[in-house]
Amino acid sequence: MDAQTAPLTALQPLTHRESRRIVFGVLLPTFLGSLDNTVLASALPTIGRDFGDVASLPWLITAYLIAATAVIPLYGKIADIRGRAFALRLALVLYISAALICALAPNMLTLIFGRVIYGFGGGGLTSLGMIVLGDIAAPKERGRYYAYFSVVYTSAGAMGPALGGFLSDYVHWSAIFWLNLPLGLIALAMTATLLRRLPRYERPHRLDVAGAILIVIASVAFMLALNQGGLRYAWTSPPIVTLLAAAIIFGGAFVWRLSTAIEPLIPLAILATPEARIGIAANAFGWGAIIGLNIFLPMYLQSAVGMTATHSGVSLMVLMVALNVSAGISGQLLGRVKRYKLVPMLGLGVAVVAIFTLAWRADRVTPLEFEIMVALFGLGFGPLPPLCTTVVQNSVAVHHLGAAIGTMNFLRNLFTTMLVAVFGAIVMSGGSALVPTADPSSSAVAAGQAAAAFSRVFFAATASLVVAFIGLLLLKEKPLQTNLPPPRR
Repeated sequence: MDAQTAPLTALQPLTHRESRRIVFGVLLPTFLGSLDNTVLASALPTIGRDFGDVASLPWLITAYLIAATAVIPLYGKIADIRGRAFALRLALVLYISAALICALAPNMLTLIFGRVIYGFGGGGLTSLGMIVLGDIAAPKERGRYYAYFSVVYTSAGAMGPALGGFLSDYVHWSAIFWLNLPLGLIALAMTATLLRRLPRYERPHRLDVAGAILIVIASVAFMLALNQGGLRYAWTSPPIVTLLAAAIIFGGAFVWRLSTAIEPLIPLAILATPEARIGIAANAFGWGAIIGLNIFLPMYLQSAVGMTATHSGVSLMVLMVALNVSAGISGQLLGRVKRYKLVPMLGLGVAVVAIFTLAWRADRVTPLEFEIMVALFGLGFGPLPPLCTTVVQNSVAVHHLGAAIGTMNFLRNLFTTMLVAVFGAIVMSGGSALVPTADPSSSAVAAGQAAAAFSRVFFAATASLVVAFIGLLLLKEKPLQTNLPPPRR
């Protein structure tokens, strides 16, 4: 092959088979990032007993979430500057290093430190897959591949507690982290092999280091305040007030930086179109509701309905199945119909009605009614995520796609943290109603009080979904792009 024909060969569009191979190359990293959100939940009591430190257990979850959320915008920008494969390898190296630190941790402090490093890696694993998908599929074709990500992401999150509990009960809690070592190495090898044909759209951008520092400090301070306020410290206590003040000051400085930096961390061009703004907002309000419900529905089933912990977990499997089915089907329809927001709007309307009904009947719902409502919720919500990511991709230049998807995932995680904090405050208002009691009469009263508290949570989730629905109503259906621009050599 001579020099003149080489560029032409490099610019040939990917076949469906080649695109699918690239998708498979990022599915395992996506699986690992989603799994680590939940895999430690069931192992926490065992870890607390082994280290003799139960009070610090919440930090194992909080440290991961804060670190993962804070670095998402950085990964989007790095992917635009150095390429998707480089950013993904960086995330995997951090993830593997964190697994080794946690597996060998001699005390709780080291384990928490390892979880912070986990978050630095996991934040990239859960966001870079969507960026890679935008590189290989035009908006009109995106839906045919989205089902793979939907199934992997939601299935990993759902199986996490069961896997973590099994390993901690029958092997050792450190086996959770030892297992991630070979999986991380396999993902690293797959990334190097299957992403060779990935089109490259990176450009010589500058990384806004000052902006990155400001947004990390602001988001960490804000999420620490949300996670600790009302639990360890009162909302008006000096630590929480100081954290909120720091979040406001550094957040304001970040907004100022966006308007003054030559190349800001989040390019203002991303938010220039109403479609991109609406897609990002609808995605955040929709996912905030579903993730919050995933966390609090098992508590509702145990404290208000009287199910066991195992039964409550199994009862939510229908949500995962329904969401995967509807996301897959709607993804296939997305690029084949002109009115592509019609199905997501109808679905989200069904989801709103289902959760509103659950809120209304929270004190008297039967197990069968619960399963029907949760199934309708999953079926109705499923079409929203593929629509939002497709709309964002359709609205921004391809060389800003990494930053755009990073921004969307960052705001999704940030809003979810806020909504979960609100849900937690509502549930804690039930006080002793959430503490099991052996007295049958007292237990019935407690169940009623818990149902009332969770009813308010479900109404709040309904309100979040209504905001997402309004966003879809306002969304203008622009024709979806059918081709990607030629990649850079």
